[in-house]
Amino acid sequence: MSAVEAPDIAPLVAIVGRPNVGKSTLYNRLVGGRPALVHDSPGLTRDRRYGEADYFGREMRLVDTGGLDPEAESDVIGAGIHRQAWRAIDEADVVVLVVDATAGVTPLDREVAAQIRKSGKPVVLAANKIDSAKRDPLVADLFELGLGEPIAVSAAHGRGVDELLEAVVAHFPGGDVEAPGEDDEEGADDSDNDEAPGDEAFEGRASERDAEKQPLRVAFVGKPNAGKSSLTNRLLGEERSLVHHVPGTTTDPVDSRFELGGKSYILVDTAGIRRKARVEADVEKIAVSMALGQVERADVCVLVIDLSIGPSEQDAHLAGAIAEAGKALVLALNKSDLLAGDAAEKELRQKIKDTFHFLDWAPVVLLSAERGDGVDRLMDLVNRVAVQFRRRITTAELNRFFAEVCEVVPPPLHRGHAVRIQYMTQGATRPPTFIVWANQPKGVSPSYRRFLINQLRKRYGFRGTPLRVFVKVKQGKHKHGERR
Repeated sequence: MSAVEAPDIAPLVAIVGRPNVGKSTLYNRLVGGRPALVHDSPGLTRDRRYGEADYFGREMRLVDTGGLDPEAESDVIGAGIHRQAWRAIDEADVVVLVVDATAGVTPLDREVAAQIRKSGKPVVLAANKIDSAKRDPLVADLFELGLGEPIAVSAAHGRGVDELLEAVVAHFPGGDVEAPGEDDEEGADDSDNDEAPGDEAFEGRASERDAEKQPLRVAFVGKPNAGKSSLTNRLLGEERSLVHHVPGTTTDPVDSRFELGGKSYILVDTAGIRRKARVEADVEKIAVSMALGQVERADVCVLVIDLSIGPSEQDAHLAGAIAEAGKALVLALNKSDLLAGDAAEKELRQKIKDTFHFLDWAPVVLLSAERGDGVDRLMDLVNRVAVQFRRRITTAELNRFFAEVCEVVPPPLHRGHAVRIQYMTQGATRPPTFIVWANQPKGVSPSYRRFLINQLRKRYGFRGTPLRVFVKVKQGKHKHGERR
């Protein structure tokens, strides 16, 4: 198994430099939002992080890297950061070397620049932290690096970013692009915000079809040192994320495109999540917050559990948060090579059953990221639960099912009056969401809704995905909200 590049892929731009010069800030500025963790601590970015940007119609991919510091190679994590950065340079079409112009040219800047010149890659020199014209004279000192004319930028404030991108795009196949005038820019902004009018129900179905065409987003989450990065690397067939026995090696979520069996995925390796009481450092707080944010963006979450320690209350809490977010879930028990016989496996499975008693719908897989055992089965389960996550049952079929259920177990009385349920429809997928229309919505108790969910699972499976049931009042003669 290995990562496969898509055909006609956009040029790749690697953002590199010594530690703490503003590489991640520039990356965030170019791709939008705050997808990379930024903090004053040097060495915070450790893995390659990929994103996409567009400069007047010219698409590009961007990769954020850790700080290049040859002296740090004696340290295990430092060597890994250095190795990841050079892999990004090797695969890049254009390199952007970021230098802190306010600090002047340091010996480390000279050494990094000399190494990059040897790579033979096209290089654009970004003189960062030039926040105003008063600092422009500082740029002159950077000519000594021998990488051409430095471009004054402020990654934090956006100053000079257009000029930087123009210089980058000049190295792409096809050469320079002509920036449009103000009128063209306004027109482009208007077109970006256009939304095609249409029927709300049709648009909902269309968005579901569009979602199915997108790569499946799979987030690996869990406590520190459970093996998330090792599992990601095993699937990709390369060292995409640093692996080290020290908890917290991964800070930023790391996205990786991946293809297997003709299907496309985005694998997301996240920072280890610990209990709030144990999270102290600012960096770790932000990293944990970003990891939880990846749950919201994912289609399928793989909760990685270190079976040498066994399932814990924190694992159960994370699983509950994933279910609450409405995401498909697979429980991956890593380090199966440490299990000693069938009795140990049986005991482990019982612990899993007890710990995750409220998630009996979530499939479990034993695997070893180190040896590769069970990894194929994991991806098979991911695909299976993704199908259930996106599954839709027709209204006609639902109501045949619902009539049978109500005949056997009708809703209980509410304040002495019968609760009449007219019909059920599926309002959404991802996760499957059902709407029950009744004359007295408050009469359909939470326990009866849980009963309906259990019956839906018994009839249709829905293995690996949470289900939601909402109750609404039927008004007038029409079936409001029903999708045909």
